[in-house]
Amino acid sequence: MSTAETSVHDVIIIGSGPAGLTAAIYCARADLNPLMLEGELSSTSDQPGGQLMLTTEVENFPGFIEGIMGPELMTNFRSQAQRFGTQIETVKASKVDLSTTPFGVWVGDTSTETPTYRAMSLIIATGARSLMLNVPGEAKLLGHGVSTCATCDGFFFRNQPIAVVGGGDSALEEALFLAKFASSVTIVHRRDSLRASKIMQDRARANEKISFKWNSVVTEVLGDDKVRALTLKDTVTGETSELLVDGCFVAIGHLPNTDLFKEQLKLTETGYLVTHDGTHTNIPGVFACGDVQDSTYRQAITAAGSGCMAAIDVEHFLESATE
Repeated sequence: MSTAETSVHDVIIIGSGPAGLTAAIYCARADLNPLMLEGELSSTSDQPGGQLMLTTEVENFPGFIEGIMGPELMTNFRSQAQRFGTQIETVKASKVDLSTTPFGVWVGDTSTETPTYRAMSLIIATGARSLMLNVPGEAKLLGHGVSTCATCDGFFFRNQPIAVVGGGDSALEEALFLAKFASSVTIVHRRDSLRASKIMQDRARANEKISFKWNSVVTEVLGDDKVRALTLKDTVTGETSELLVDGCFVAIGHLPNTDLFKEQLKLTETGYLVTHDGTHTNIPGVFACGDVQDSTYRQAITAAGSGCMAAIDVEHFLESATE
């Protein structure tokens, strides 16, 4: 490890999606010499670059008139952070101690008493991951017809038939949004009734573009270079059928990457970090930004904005600590 165990950083940023890298840019420009632990290439929950590394074309990030590929956008973020002096380590934080200052952060072996790094402040930007179906064809076609974000990708499916998998409010919100673009939207649900609120159900049922496949689960996503159809299995009869669609939106929930902090930071009932007065957590000096604390918007631009907020909050915190 390039950083000595005894050194104390002004700020350590855990996570490297749009929120973490924006925080790094602002912290570096404020001469806080940030250290970023960007995650591991083998990790599915907090991989370097976040969820945008799994997307193809991004058309709704301001400044890119013709759009930009997700991995390219995150590479640009990373290069900009490094340009201003951010030190980036491609490692995954395995343990944190927020009970004393400087805070301790471990990488790898958690049995040692001495942390790998210490910091006067932390920015947590570990993000959240979409729950997936984990069926054949899904991973291969992610970004090629399989999506987890209607707001991000709905525009690409204008006048095309698509499916939404799920039965909660989020699934119906996705379906109603997608109905503005698609020729038809089929909601695939494993039961014969929805979990969504009555008002959302009424809106979906009233939309002439939306139909339902009850008691059905997706067992395979079909297609070579893009989605062609879904294989469905009837949960009552066991019979299989094909649903011809050009897109499949998975809306069965999200899981914030907060396992590392569960015993030390306040969480919502659904596991997101609780923030107040901007990006402050319940422990002074610890800040959170991006999807790890945002269960509502989950957009690259809102994550980046909160990363800026976290950096400014850290700067003010460190200034006040030295007064």
